[in-house]
Amino acid sequence: MRYCINCCIHLLPNDLHRQCFRCRGPDHNNQRCPVCRGENKIPLYTDSKQMKWLAVLEVRTDHCESWNGLFCLRKGKLCSLMFGLIIMTLVMVSYMLTGAKHGLLLIPSPFHYGAFASNPSLMDNESLSDMKDYYQPSKMNISYVKDYPSIKLIIDTITSKIEFITRQRPDLEELRKQEPHMFSVIPNKFLPNSKNPCWYEEYRGNTTADPYATNSYALYSKRFRIIFDYLRKVFWNHLYHYKDKHYRLRCLPHFYIIGQPKCGTTDLYDRLRLHPDVRFSAIKEPHWWTRKRFGIIRLRDGFHERYPVEDYLDLFDLAAHQIQSVLQSDAGKERAKRNNIIIGEASASTMWDNNAWIFFYDNSTEGEPPFLIQDFIHAFQPNAKLIIMLRDPVERLYSDYLYFASANKSAEDFHEKVAESLQLFEGCVLDFSLRACVYNNTLNNAMPVRLQVGLYVVYLLDWLTVFNKDQILVLRLEDHASNMKYTMHMVFQFLDLGPLSEKQEALITKSPASNTRRPEDRSLGPMLPSTKAILRDFYRPFNTKLAQVLFDDAFLWKRT
Repeated sequence: MRYCINCCIHLLPNDLHRQCFRCRGPDHNNQRCPVCRGENKIPLYTDSKQMKWLAVLEVRTDHCESWNGLFCLRKGKLCSLMFGLIIMTLVMVSYMLTGAKHGLLLIPSPFHYGAFASNPSLMDNESLSDMKDYYQPSKMNISYVKDYPSIKLIIDTITSKIEFITRQRPDLEELRKQEPHMFSVIPNKFLPNSKNPCWYEEYRGNTTADPYATNSYALYSKRFRIIFDYLRKVFWNHLYHYKDKHYRLRCLPHFYIIGQPKCGTTDLYDRLRLHPDVRFSAIKEPHWWTRKRFGIIRLRDGFHERYPVEDYLDLFDLAAHQIQSVLQSDAGKERAKRNNIIIGEASASTMWDNNAWIFFYDNSTEGEPPFLIQDFIHAFQPNAKLIIMLRDPVERLYSDYLYFASANKSAEDFHEKVAESLQLFEGCVLDFSLRACVYNNTLNNAMPVRLQVGLYVVYLLDWLTVFNKDQILVLRLEDHASNMKYTMHMVFQFLDLGPLSEKQEALITKSPASNTRRPEDRSLGPMLPSTKAILRDFYRPFNTKLAQVLFDDAFLWKRT
């Protein structure tokens, strides 16, 4: 049996080699064709001898086609393929050995993402603040251990690392250095004849210009343009003229509803708005102290231009106009009736969201923020009043998940996200303080559910470092839902609001507490019993400390 090396097909018995498409064509000539004449052609005999493959590999041909669909590799291609495979194998082995040594296989993160049995190792000489410029949360699908005993080991590790250490309060001069413009706009003292903190500010703008033309809230949000359109119309009517100068009344809130999200703050806001002596900002949740003043519009969009404090003060112009009307009224009776108007602000992120600090304050200590939101609020308003609405942190987290998750929501998916978040939180507390982990932007963005928002006592203790305890009212959503009249009376008393008529009180308390869960979310049902047990164990030490601070065992949430 004979074969043609050039085309690797069986030669016909007459040796005319007519089936080689490389040798034949419309102008084919057997005498001129080097293949048909025998040049560069080595017939191999396989009938009586074993084929010598080394000899085959040494043959150089211009074409390697197979009649049966098989390909003949050239020597160079085969050698290149073998060499590439060897190099790739060496690189993979080297990477795996290096990754195993540092516990960082395929995961470029400052936290420990390994198996649940943790190793508290970090990359050499790196801290959380060092990672801020280039860290991106891992997109890797981390395997979850769903059984309760395994996750319980994580919770035990976290519990063993919990320490409630009092933070060092920064000096006023340090705060001035961080926010010089803010301190140049807001005065040290307010009008003595106003219950609400207000002051007169000289207006230097052109009387024909739009006073809200550069307001970032008006520029970036279509929803609030109607409000600002109205403010433009009435702005000039409320300017105060004195010695050829124009002045406008500026105000800050008298009280803040500072938290927490998914704990009934919207319901409390809606009811307080009905009180005749209470006004709110033009926008329910400006998020200025926590986000907008840093240039954060939406967390997923990164940073924009920072909103100046003037834009924030503009949101209280409607209320300031009413207060100004009272202050300039000649009727003493009217003044006595309406001089008690107070302004509120209800951003539910104020209590807990300090995630932006790492991008603006560099002088951190061991990953902890040197300045918090409350430091600046207290610097301007040492007498401010704060209202906090809380609920069982286990139920809060599930409600938070249902509200913010966009797709594939289920009790099983929630369980997996809880397991992953616990793993990430454990990796952090093994190497950093509790406060550093709670306020760390990197960790908070990496966790698929916001476990940290339910650590109420961590935030409350930090607020108590600057504000007195009698300036903070802490309520439970469970109490508000079961006895609304009682909780609203507590709020009215706390804010020193005047008595209401029966009709006014009925208007405020007649409807039940609102449930903001969407209909499609209600159909998903409750979380898995195993998930609830895991979260109960996780939040227990924090709830215990909270109950001790507030001297109220109701904050243990044992019956929910």
